Amino acid sequence: MWIRRSLLMSVAAVAAALALPPAGAQAKDKAVIAALPFFSTAPVFIAKERGYFDAEGIDLEIKTFNAAQAVAVAVASGDADFGITAFTGGFFNLAGKGALKVIAAQSREEPGYKFVAYIASNKAYEAGFRSPKDFAGKTVAITTVGSSFHYNLGMLADKYGFKLSDVTMKPVQSVPNMMAALTGGQVDATILPANNALKLEADKAGHIIGWVSDHTPWQLGALFTSSKNVKEKRPMVERFVKAYQKGLADYAEAFLARDKEGNRMFAEKAQAVMPALEKWVKPTPTFEVAKVAANYMDPKGRLLVKNIYDQLAWYQSEGLVDKPVKAGDFLDLSFVKGHFDVPKQ
Repeated sequence: MWIRRSLLMSVAAVAAALALPPAGAQAKDKAVIAALPFFSTAPVFIAKERGYFDAEGIDLEIKTFNAAQAVAVAVASGDADFGITAFTGGFFNLAGKGALKVIAAQSREEPGYKFVAYIASNKAYEAGFRSPKDFAGKTVAITTVGSSFHYNLGMLADKYGFKLSDVTMKPVQSVPNMMAALTGGQVDATILPANNALKLEADKAGHIIGWVSDHTPWQLGALFTSSKNVKEKRPMVERFVKAYQKGLADYAEAFLARDKEGNRMFAEKAQAVMPALEKWVKPTPTFEVAKVAANYMDPKGRLLVKNIYDQLAWYQSEGLVDKPVKAGDFLDLSFVKGHFDVPKQ
């Protein structure tokens, strides 16, 4: 009996020892990032699948949503530690209340890189709706009032001289619902990320009539965290940004390279990141779709800062963001060096 008890105690001790981290090792920080399943989140997906967050001591869980506003709310409420998505009026209001801090860039609409497309329904296209200049008088599916899709229409209206009030926006809460509204004939048009837009066109359910990057370039989105994390967990946030930048660098090598003539190049490095994209991006992309849908992101995560000030001013002019909100209060430019076009204080 004594021998058996001693043996059991020894086995238990060995099991307990195996469960402990090696001497000198530290337990990983658990973190959750809220994101959309788009190409614009690709650097996070790549960094996750290639172990860059693990290498920085972060056990990362990715939660995906169907609308940008839900991502911002998840971080502000504490359901997620980080968020990565487009700017929205709701984001600016939450950030203005002190809940969020922008710490790095995500996508931007850059000429020569396709990301978000304008799509006409088959009926509207056949009736002559062939240009983004002609949105006046049309019904358009968006996620929510104050979304990036709302802002895209606002930029078009400002550029081409039509009244935004002449566009009937139909908020349907999510990107899948926007696609369904177009295919179901409920709207004349919608605005979608390339992967979704190409799927609709391939299914002969709509026609791409232009790309946002060719008409109104802008800093579309950002990586952000809670103000509490910046204050109380800054070393972890710094390590998170470091892993994210490694994902950005891999993404840039895979999809943003150009030859001497300026043509985009896609080769082995692009093929190598496809497993990460196929796992996370929805609809699941083929390599041919990826070559079109891979949008521009600064390889170091640097923001076009003044453009964010301009976005905020537009939302405030539309009555969608409180007047007291100031961009300088929610932009933390200390985690990434070399941001562009920073206004002088």
